[in-house]
Amino acid sequence: KPRGPRGSAPRSTRDAMPTFTNVAAYKFAPLDNLKPLRERLRELAHDHHLKGTILLATEGINLFVAGLAEDVDILLNTLRSVPGLEELEAKVSESEHQPFTRMLVKIKKEIIAFGIDGIDPARHPAPKLSPRELKRWLDEGRPVTLLDTRNDFEVELGTFTNATRIGIAHFRDFPAAVEKLPEELKAQPIVTFCTGGIRCEKAAPYMLRHGFANVLQLDGGILKYFEECGREHYDGECFVFDKRVGLDSELNESGRSLCFVCQSPLEEIEREDPRYVEGVSCPRCYQSSEEKRLQELNAHRAMIVTVTNPLPGSVPYENVRPLNVPGRIANRTMLDYLSDILPQYSHENWKSECAIGRVLDAEFRPVSATHIVRQGERYYHRQPLAAEPDVNVDIRILHEDAALIVVNKPAPLPVHPCGRFNKNTLQAILREVYSPQKPRPAHRLDANTTGVTVFTRTVQFAKLVQSQFERGEVEKHYLARVIGHPTDDRFSCEAPIREAAGEAGSRDVDLEYGLTARTDFRVLERLSDGTALVEAIPFTGRTNQIRIHLWHLGLPILGDRTYLPGGTVGSTQTLAVGDPPLCLHARRLSFVHPLTGQRTAFEAEPPCWVS
Repeated sequence: KPRGPRGSAPRSTRDAMPTFTNVAAYKFAPLDNLKPLRERLRELAHDHHLKGTILLATEGINLFVAGLAEDVDILLNTLRSVPGLEELEAKVSESEHQPFTRMLVKIKKEIIAFGIDGIDPARHPAPKLSPRELKRWLDEGRPVTLLDTRNDFEVELGTFTNATRIGIAHFRDFPAAVEKLPEELKAQPIVTFCTGGIRCEKAAPYMLRHGFANVLQLDGGILKYFEECGREHYDGECFVFDKRVGLDSELNESGRSLCFVCQSPLEEIEREDPRYVEGVSCPRCYQSSEEKRLQELNAHRAMIVTVTNPLPGSVPYENVRPLNVPGRIANRTMLDYLSDILPQYSHENWKSECAIGRVLDAEFRPVSATHIVRQGERYYHRQPLAAEPDVNVDIRILHEDAALIVVNKPAPLPVHPCGRFNKNTLQAILREVYSPQKPRPAHRLDANTTGVTVFTRTVQFAKLVQSQFERGEVEKHYLARVIGHPTDDRFSCEAPIREAAGEAGSRDVDLEYGLTARTDFRVLERLSDGTALVEAIPFTGRTNQIRIHLWHLGLPILGDRTYLPGGTVGSTQTLAVGDPPLCLHARRLSFVHPLTGQRTAFEAEPPCWVS
């Protein structure tokens, strides 16, 4: 192919079927004023319909560009007018189509990512070996180690006969791979090579700096070797990072294509495989839907460990909690309102919080204890700097899909922000894991209750699932270990439950004004220690319903620190990590799946107190 001076591109005319000229060039040279140069090159590329990539750094330039020959010539001549780039050489080939889809001109820290300081090819290069000299060495059978510095997927397409593969997925991995090379190589002659030579400009000096005594780099890389020496001593093709994928020794396209997901060069038979979808998958990286689901599930399980180590609420912080005014408490004083919605804090506590300016209106202005609240208003409680109590974060994901996240919730762990807990809650943790999605609980379990908990991944799915809970269409099966032996194997409780919370957030049976509630029970085992294992099936969803009904029947749940034996109420709302567990477990939930429209059941393995 004809060449202009200094490797410039051949001339071609703009006709109906143009031939595209492809140039690859790099040069290590001290450059400054990069931003004006970048803008100048962007404008030139736009005006001359050039596409590809130009990387600029203070250490030099690296480019892969294609266009009509005369336009490429203008670019090269412009670059050679830049101080330091006067001797810029280009490797040239031709193609019948434009191998690039866009034009990028970027300023980078390095023109080839390496990540090692102190390597300066412009001032301290490694010695170079010309392609013809290398061929002469190989013709003579001279002992030399040919070290391929390219990535594994590039080497797969072709390399020099008997070359040593460095075994890397990215050039940044090169230093670590050098550490694994045999010690005896340090005294032997080594010739490093890559596609066009730029990687060896850093690889060879790095090796010299680390004790390899006789390292040279192939000048111009494989492409220059092809130009000057053909394919002798080389097996296969040379991988290039554009749509051409592979070039033969004549610098012609090989006809291969590339999977842009796993970067594997593909044969024609692989492109005809039904698993090949351009930009999505190929036979080498294809994953079935089940494989993808499992991969994502494992990633989320690992993310839970990362997010909760350390616990997100373990570092003291100031929490501002929003408070909304419902109609039933409207037109009362702020003090009465706060004491009603958050009864776990005393009247005097709320009076003090208002006095020191921790209760704020919608504009974040302090509100007095005598201020009258109105329905629909929002206020804020600025809680003092504090860390949250520890929680159990042994969260097990049972199932996930596009609509749902189903977990086996440990205890103690609140489902949603409340009281002393904000970051150390199941909802906050799952939102970190599944960000930018904001999973929402479809129902609630007590902080001290374990078992199946369902979250939805969007507002739309939340409406479809939550409405089933509200209408009583969800089948719930719980396991409970109670103190005492029930008289009958099967029994029920329909005692109505008080709506308003009392001490420690507790509720009680209210035969006159309580909300309708019903729970069926079945004895599974009567144990020798005086406890019994029972199955509980609630048909309504009142707060603490199962605990209250068993307590009302004289069968309090083992480990319950709120609903105590003898009909008394304790002061503990959320257990501490290490406390004896509340022996209540959500074993099974069944409802209509919002994606399939079919009834689906999820089960959680029983905890150790069941056996």
